[in-house]
Amino acid sequence: MRFETQAIHADHVSDPATGAVTPPIQLSTTFEREPDGSYPHGYVYIRTENPNRIALERLLATLESGAEGAAEAAAFASGSAASAAVFQSLAPGDHVLAPSDVYHGTARQLRSVFAPWGLELDFVDMSDLSAVEAALRPTTRLLWVETPSNPLLKISDIAALCALAHRVGATVACDNTWATPAAQRPFELGADLVVHSTTKYLGGHSDTLGGVVIARAGDQRFTRIREIQGTLGAVLAPFDCWLTLRGARTLAYRMRGHTEHAQTVAAFLAAHPAVAAVHYPGLPSHPGHAVARRQMSLFGGMLSLQVQGGAREALAVAGAARVFTRATSLGGVESLIEHRASVEGPDSHTPQNLLRLSVGLEHPDDLIADLDQALAALSRD
Repeated sequence: MRFETQAIHADHVSDPATGAVTPPIQLSTTFEREPDGSYPHGYVYIRTENPNRIALERLLATLESGAEGAAEAAAFASGSAASAAVFQSLAPGDHVLAPSDVYHGTARQLRSVFAPWGLELDFVDMSDLSAVEAALRPTTRLLWVETPSNPLLKISDIAALCALAHRVGATVACDNTWATPAAQRPFELGADLVVHSTTKYLGGHSDTLGGVVIARAGDQRFTRIREIQGTLGAVLAPFDCWLTLRGARTLAYRMRGHTEHAQTVAAFLAAHPAVAAVHYPGLPSHPGHAVARRQMSLFGGMLSLQVQGGAREALAVAGAARVFTRATSLGGVESLIEHRASVEGPDSHTPQNLLRLSVGLEHPDDLIADLDQALAALSRD
């Protein structure tokens, strides 16, 4: 089956009790045993398994694996819990190589939690393969890839990075939150693990929090991650599983709309005199455009721009927006605008004049008109 059909039909059956086409939400925390102590339906306790969570995990594994077909998934209470489980599966003394331009929450986890715990860390520009090769060590156990990156939308060559990492015996985990499996399949490029904040495009409606780790196969590495999921208990609640499952059904069509609108907005911004730079891999001028064309089927709905000036000017533009909502997060149907350096705090390396846009599903002409009038605020100052 093709991606759109898989998203709707993979592991989906009508409810046997009622015939309902939409699956019910199973809120029970515990499940009845047989007199002999067995669990005939396979469910024991909500922390270790739940029908809604299992259905979501199977769907997301199917969507990411595509032709690979053997992937397994573990759903967590947030994207941060999912990434933490990957790092927790390592041992003190293991070396982790991560991108210098990475989601600030991931960098904060590594620096403030896992470095004191004993992981060795290096951050490198992963769009520079020679820099990555030089930074790899015999003790490197994990290469963390984020492409497109947050917030500068740098593009990393997943296949080339996997070849380098596997040469030293390292696992490659790819954060595929921004691209989604509708646009990019890291397993087909050699990745071992794929991580998502399901809060974003997979859920798609800004109404649920979650994360997932998907493994190419149910090997010892994934067994450890599954053990962490059940033992530490940061699992996704049934209602959040249900919401994410609902959102994932329309992912293919939403991502086409997000991409079309972002491409149109990026082209407008690239020609605007008040804009110093636009970061969007769909623009031919983007330094990673050729790699993005090779490994992505869609360029996605995220972009960032740098206005002429500094933080004051960027905040003025965000403050003048009317259709774009000033808010954190991304991947919903509504368009969001955010001054990233303010969100990331005093240790941020993000340019002070940068605004990150999550381009939604409103009409692109309305989005362009809104940005045009907001950028006019710079000439009024």
